Amino acid sequence: MKEAPVKAVIEKSWGKVLSNEFRAPYFLDLKHFLQEEKKKHPICPPGPLIFSAFNHTPFYRVKVVILGQDPYHGQGQAHGLSFSVNKGIAKPPSLINIFKELQADTGFPVPLHGNLEAWAKQGVLLLNATLTVRANMAGSHQGRGWERFTDAAILALSEQREGLVFLLWGSYARAKEGLINKQKHHVLKAPHPSPLSASRGFFGCRHFSLANELLRKSGQQEIGWRTG
Repeated sequence: MKEAPVKAVIEKSWGKVLSNEFRAPYFLDLKHFLQEEKKKHPICPPGPLIFSAFNHTPFYRVKVVILGQDPYHGQGQAHGLSFSVNKGIAKPPSLINIFKELQADTGFPVPLHGNLEAWAKQGVLLLNATLTVRANMAGSHQGRGWERFTDAAILALSEQREGLVFLLWGSYARAKEGLINKQKHHVLKAPHPSPLSASRGFFGCRHFSLANELLRKSGQQEIGWRTG
């Protein structure tokens, strides 16, 4: 029996903004690639969660953007939001360090779980550059078209919105800086929260309180960084 295509639905405002991308030849190639991959390998996150970052944070509600690279590739980890894992899943090392910095910056206690949906619902776009990965194979879907799609999303935010705060953690995220109009938006940069680099400037960056300060100065509601 032929495998059904990956079923992923994107939120209406993002669907309108990115409509040209969905019709582009590269995206049709990407869809075909994913359909073939799904016949042979488990894909992370599951199909309905591929566009979770967009579905939790509609285009006109975005206030802060946190860029990741790949979804987690371990069993049950990825659910479509960068750095986030479902409740009941052990917090990965980078997320542990994010929470350490959050506590040091804001005084909030370290959350008991790693699900960041509470941030997403307040306007924090938790966007990975690549939206899928083969299970247990990091980076396996890079260079297939997702980067072009997510770059289009960043560019649309830069061009059509104002006063957003972009948190660029690590060299991969910082490479996206050229897509952002810094006359209209704020860019905060730091090393990646990975254990390999967090001590080189991620710890102490104070991006959570600085982001809220920038939002407050532009008359926007601050992010409640507690996740429960």
